Amino acid sequence: MTIGIIGLGLIGGSMAIDLRRNKFADRFIGCDNIELNALTAQRIGLVDEIVSYDELIKQSDLIIISVPVSAALKMLSDVLDKINDNQVVTDVCSTKEKLNDSVHYHPKRRNYVASHPMAGTEFNGPWAAIPNLFAGRAGIICNAEDSDYKAVELVRRMYDCLNMRIIYMRAAHHDVHTAYVSHISHVISFALALTVLDKEKNEKNIFDLASGGFASTARLSKSNADMWTPIFLQNKENVLSVLDSYMDKLQQFKTAIQEHDEVALRHLIEEANRIKRILR
Repeated sequence: MTIGIIGLGLIGGSMAIDLRRNKFADRFIGCDNIELNALTAQRIGLVDEIVSYDELIKQSDLIIISVPVSAALKMLSDVLDKINDNQVVTDVCSTKEKLNDSVHYHPKRRNYVASHPMAGTEFNGPWAAIPNLFAGRAGIICNAEDSDYKAVELVRRMYDCLNMRIIYMRAAHHDVHTAYVSHISHVISFALALTVLDKEKNEKNIFDLASGGFASTARLSKSNADMWTPIFLQNKENVLSVLDSYMDKLQQFKTAIQEHDEVALRHLIEEANRIKRILR
């Protein structure tokens, strides 16, 4: 089997490392619109060969679209236009509903499997690719009933090869859930970084005092704007809904602190502590 990866960054590159190591496919080819990424991916062995976009589609049994969701929206229909009946296409984008809707009536829709490996780091590019990035994480397959059974099975086996837990859900539900567990975390981290950077202009020692708590909370603020701008915009309704809830909680904390309300503040913190039952 030949796997073609469009977009040789953190996710596509990390998938190539473990799929190759676990002998899921015989050959890996890739393309990237950034020449440095493409050359680096081949030089460090993520792919066997760099080919053109059209040649990748022609040669691949399984095509993985690993680009920002705004680019994937423009690309997916074109890829499906060019494949034959035996090829399978999947994507690894962080939003699913608009992408899935864009090809709902495409004649090759059943060759496409909408998926999302719930893993990543704040780094990007082929040099950020690492082994075992996906181990133990959730591999989500959306709207499986709209895809051919064999196509779904191939993508399921791919995620199984990456040691992921397979979860099936509707694309709309996926976007709601990721707004809560992923997208809002990035918004908060970006906002925190901006707040501290504004203050740092007057308080030069602020970063000298930064502890592990700040580092872990602000880590996501190093994430790539080219990736996260389209994610927020494509999942706008869900992200805005979560932001409204978050700002309501912030206001409750502000009011409790402002009014020196120890009981209310303690209650908010203890309610938040219940997350320990979920996050261990």
